[in-house]
Amino acid sequence: MLPQNLFLILLLVLTFPCLLGSTAGAIGVNWGAMSSHPLLAPKVVELLKSNNVSKVKLFDADPLVLQALSGTNIAVTAGIPNSMLKALNSSRKAAESWVHDNVTRYFSHGRAGVRIEYVAVGDEPFLQSYGEQFHPFVIGAAMNIQAALTKANLGSEVKVVVPCSFDTFVAESSLPSKGHFRTDLNKTMIELLTFLSKRHSPFFVTISPFISFQQNKNISLDFSLFKENVRTHNDSHRTYKNSFDLSYDTLVTALSKIGFPEMDIVVARIGWPTDGAANANTSVAETFMKGLVDHLHSKTGTPLRPRNPPIETFIFSLLDEDQRSITSGNFERHWGVFTFDGQAKYHVNFGQGSKNLVNAQFVEYLPSKWCVVNNNKDLSNATASALEACSVSDCTVLSPGGSCSNISWPGNISYAFNSYYQQHDQRADSCDFGGLGLVTTVDPSVGNCRFFVELQTSHSTSIHEACVFQRIILLMPYLFACLLVFHIADPPCF
Repeated sequence: MLPQNLFLILLLVLTFPCLLGSTAGAIGVNWGAMSSHPLLAPKVVELLKSNNVSKVKLFDADPLVLQALSGTNIAVTAGIPNSMLKALNSSRKAAESWVHDNVTRYFSHGRAGVRIEYVAVGDEPFLQSYGEQFHPFVIGAAMNIQAALTKANLGSEVKVVVPCSFDTFVAESSLPSKGHFRTDLNKTMIELLTFLSKRHSPFFVTISPFISFQQNKNISLDFSLFKENVRTHNDSHRTYKNSFDLSYDTLVTALSKIGFPEMDIVVARIGWPTDGAANANTSVAETFMKGLVDHLHSKTGTPLRPRNPPIETFIFSLLDEDQRSITSGNFERHWGVFTFDGQAKYHVNFGQGSKNLVNAQFVEYLPSKWCVVNNNKDLSNATASALEACSVSDCTVLSPGGSCSNISWPGNISYAFNSYYQQHDQRADSCDFGGLGLVTTVDPSVGNCRFFVELQTSHSTSIHEACVFQRIILLMPYLFACLLVFHIADPPCF
């Protein structure tokens, strides 16, 4: 017969296995919403479930997305956009309203509701290209959100984090032992890490082997892809076999130098794009992802943290997003493991075992029509029309190294015309281009260059309008708090 205490422990394990430790090493995905025609939230949630994705990180707190995640038991990181940091820093009331509307309203206290684990304050607000426009507001916003969660009796269940960009830390000569935070961030990082450590919250950070490979001539492609028998990088008595470990230990050193050597780390974004640049293709991306997942699952850790990998890792990204900023490069719109319409680009093991990824099912598209250039017309001004079309639609696959970079003129003109046509829901006047456009029912795709047909979203118009009305109602307390701030603080929320 089992001793009573041991029996109770076994009962707890069988009934509540999550009580024995966290899901260390878990792999989740980032789900972004910067798409002109996004796949409907219920369809995306089905995609997550069918591929056994257990964790998802959002960049906002869209009501339709949270409603779709309700009851799924998928662990959620709800995001707060950078544009809200100033108001949340200025007003405790604004923070309480945000928490009420986006956390308390949906929070799971059992099977129902949304299993919200983290609130991410800001979306990489320390990114160097932003300058210091968000720096003064991050810590205050995080503290106010934490106070609001505590007031809502969720302070011990939902952790507040601040996602940090890959350029928050640097190293001379690419040596991890020389790692440190950017000098303009030292004071803020100490404040942030003090805040996080007091609440046993992890440090959320982006690691980007693809951008490191692009920017650093000393890092080879094979080194970035976890290949065997590559030229290693040596730092004192430590040997680095891949770019991920090199970046990770650079961060570990930076944390140690300001007094936080044991800080838990969550890799909030990591991935490899599949288009829009040289070496951004599905074959290379699959090799990288397989190497990354195998490395994480092995739990070997890094030279500075052996057998201690990141506690969680979020793949960037679930789906392609045609509205993402391309300031960093045209590849920014092609991070998805799945295409914009939920079709797998390659195989990666999210936890579904050896079977292939499951595609989104019953996706609804616009009619099978494309806009191409009319070869019977004078095309002397066609390039100017194509450039105009690309200025408001997505032509990033035409970039050097992109999947459509090798199609000849005027094929690239046709691609630009079609991109504009699809983004404007195949309206007849969106394939005019001064008489140069022609609608066809013959698919003009060539080889790997896919002339896409956009998703059908018109049937969701009434849902969208209802959502807009719901958001207005939900934001009323927040707007009222902002008006109060207007009288007591300068400048106001807007």
